[in-house]
Amino acid sequence: MLRRRKKPRVLIVTPEVTYLPVGMGKMANNLKAKAGGLADVSAALINALFEEGGDVHVAMPDYRNIFNHESGTLLKNVYGAIRKKMPHERIHLAEDRAFFYMNSVYSSYGSENIKISLAFQREVINHIIPHVKPDLIHCNDWMTGLLPAKARELGIPCLFTIHNIFTVYKTLAEIEDQGIDAALFWKHLFFMYPPGNYEETRKTNPVDFLVSGVFAAHFINTVSPSFLLEIIEGKHPFVEEPLKRELTFKWKADCAVGILNSPDPSFSPEKDPGLPFKYSADTFATGKTKNKQYLQNRLGLIENETAALFFWPSRLDRIQKGSPLLAHILYDVISKYWNLPLQIVFVANGEFQEYMRRIVWQFNLSDRVAVCDFDESLSRLAYAASDFILMPSAFEPCGLPQMIAPIYGSLPIARNTGGIKDTITHLNIKNNSGNGILFETYDPEGLMWAIDQAINFYNLPQKLKEKQIARIMKESLVSFNHSVTAKHYIELYEKMLNRPFIGS
Repeated sequence: MLRRRKKPRVLIVTPEVTYLPVGMGKMANNLKAKAGGLADVSAALINALFEEGGDVHVAMPDYRNIFNHESGTLLKNVYGAIRKKMPHERIHLAEDRAFFYMNSVYSSYGSENIKISLAFQREVINHIIPHVKPDLIHCNDWMTGLLPAKARELGIPCLFTIHNIFTVYKTLAEIEDQGIDAALFWKHLFFMYPPGNYEETRKTNPVDFLVSGVFAAHFINTVSPSFLLEIIEGKHPFVEEPLKRELTFKWKADCAVGILNSPDPSFSPEKDPGLPFKYSADTFATGKTKNKQYLQNRLGLIENETAALFFWPSRLDRIQKGSPLLAHILYDVISKYWNLPLQIVFVANGEFQEYMRRIVWQFNLSDRVAVCDFDESLSRLAYAASDFILMPSAFEPCGLPQMIAPIYGSLPIARNTGGIKDTITHLNIKNNSGNGILFETYDPEGLMWAIDQAINFYNLPQKLKEKQIARIMKESLVSFNHSVTAKHYIELYEKMLNRPFIGS
């Protein structure tokens, strides 16, 4: 039986994070392991909860090579202290050679990632949970999918957050070979086929890591309310039936919610250190114009402050982000608004990047379209310089660009799905409402219609347009921030614990 504390202790288990509060330990500023949005979300939640006074601990793999690269001598000097488990240390690094020498959070080989996951979870089970003695465990994605079953066996409430619909499979025998005594909690795992007894299940019936997390957790959440409902309602055929079914069971049992992510607070046009010209909602007209001219000059675009500049901030993939839609109409869009002129800047990697480059080369559009590899500082500059961002997603578990862009005064052009539906409403100038332009049908015509609507807005009288952009920037700062996200998680923790998370 766990000792009942006045202030409940929460252990957040995540494979990646971007930054941590200084008060959590001497290494806080030196740990950065990022592969995607999960790192930003984990950091944002941990920071917000810590600032609220919560007893928050974090477990993550000891990516020693990544951390050494990031922090050099300072990290080496404090490693010994961390290993000795300092009394007030809240950062707990799982140790294993599987990830000591990695140069990135995930390997390009799927089998290696499974080894990393099992090594990480083994250390959390065998060492970190017994040391921390948490009152609640918060796990994230398939890399932590076995932990909710262990938490259930220990009687510790567990929240499982789904950021991405991806899973892997391994048998109990393979899991146990990596040092995890799954025989203690195997009945709480989800198998590919209905399990019989332990011995006949052990070697022949693979465990689904992601669905196990959902199945065993006391509560689950996705990173947007609408995406959760879309899965339950069967609107996404790529979601396999076992996951859909288990999410539906949790939803009907009132044990599933959607909680939106929020952008890193460094995304601020007033404070962003990467911007050559900073600005606020009151000075954006001048600030954005200067940043636009700076970006145009840097990328070799036509230097024209009246050009309508569109920014593509998401990866250029085949399936999710809508890259094929824009590739289909790219030349037509540029041609239609040739005299404006309309310009498009891509700051993104992905398989469709080459298609975009070929279109630019074939039609000699290099002074109107720039296709750039992802770069954090260039991406931030593009938010500040652009008038619109493009997010024609087929599906969107949450999405952050559509929240970041309005903060910088850049209006999202997006498909009305998932997290976009929860964060963007269609612009209505008469009602002085809305913060972007939405289209419903996932096809090139739908995207072209939305771009036409954007140009109509862009061509409005300057004062009318500036009034709307200033409003949107101010409203976005209030709506899209960590304190709002943290509040929802605290409420969920309190519901799971049946007592206040912030105690005396």
